[in-house]
Amino acid sequence: MAVNYVQSVSRFDIALRLTFLTVFLAFGFAASFAQTPTPTPNQQVVEDKDTGPVRVQTDLVTLTLTVTDIYGRYVSGLTKNAFTVLDNGQEQEITFFSDTDAPVSLGILFDVSDSMSGTKIGKARKALEKFINTSHPSDEYFLIAFNNRAQLLLDRTRDGEAVLQKLTLVQPKNNTALYDACYLGIEKVTRGAHQKKAMLIISDGQDNASRYNFGEVRRLLKESDVVVYAVGIMDGRDAGSSEGMQGQAFLDELTSVTGGKAFYPSTDVEMDEIFERIALELRHQYSIGYTPQDFKPDGKWRKVKVKVKPPRGLPRLTVRNREGYYATPVTNYK
Repeated sequence: MAVNYVQSVSRFDIALRLTFLTVFLAFGFAASFAQTPTPTPNQQVVEDKDTGPVRVQTDLVTLTLTVTDIYGRYVSGLTKNAFTVLDNGQEQEITFFSDTDAPVSLGILFDVSDSMSGTKIGKARKALEKFINTSHPSDEYFLIAFNNRAQLLLDRTRDGEAVLQKLTLVQPKNNTALYDACYLGIEKVTRGAHQKKAMLIISDGQDNASRYNFGEVRRLLKESDVVVYAVGIMDGRDAGSSEGMQGQAFLDELTSVTGGKAFYPSTDVEMDEIFERIALELRHQYSIGYTPQDFKPDGKWRKVKVKVKPPRGLPRLTVRNREGYYATPVTNYK
């Protein structure tokens, strides 16, 4: 099995294209892991032919990992032995491993408030098309538009064209209920058909109409296994303003705590490249699982750190994952 670099686009080097370069031969991992479903923290997914996914309590903790090199390129082809997991400072045995290109249940949260008026919303729609065209063909979408309230426009669809078409009918107006949209997005995505969960927020990050507050949204995200990405749509009026800085801080915090990332494109070309980059990242991630040696369902926060060791002769690699989880029993649902 080869270790591959997947080249990604950054604002510092738009010329870098998304490619694979085989650089090193390594030992393969067992193929039997490739199709194993990925349970969520303290959950295991059991498929029922009549009722669909049923979640049952388990001590298995799973993590979604993104590995990049010093140039920001995604690295695939690593084996389980390249990773070390520390749970509350204690090294754990990895019992589940996969790097398959698996589809994702994705919540798209699209800001249609007055702050997205002018050219902002049109550019964001165009860039989202790049994202959908690069995504896994079996991805499942939940489309949520928000201004002074969050509204579910499409529920559980694999039709990317339907997502784009729906957004052509929306005009920006009113205030911004971003926090409420996050709540609705998490609720929908966590009940999606695929084991892999993510949210994509397209907004300037400002909120002035939500019932929920920042702390409540952050707590909910820390309790879930949803990886959050954000594309901050800002212009010259936003940069440097207190509202703009507050919005950026919100997006930075929510994405980092989940193992995702926030991006702030400054040009139309860069915006297109960033949407492609996020789609590519979702398709080149690792899933690992372990059972904590001293797990107790006491509801306490457990910090997780993952280290990655590059194959001999290769430069330093960086791994990104969610910061931890609450050791909370899970209520079964269908």
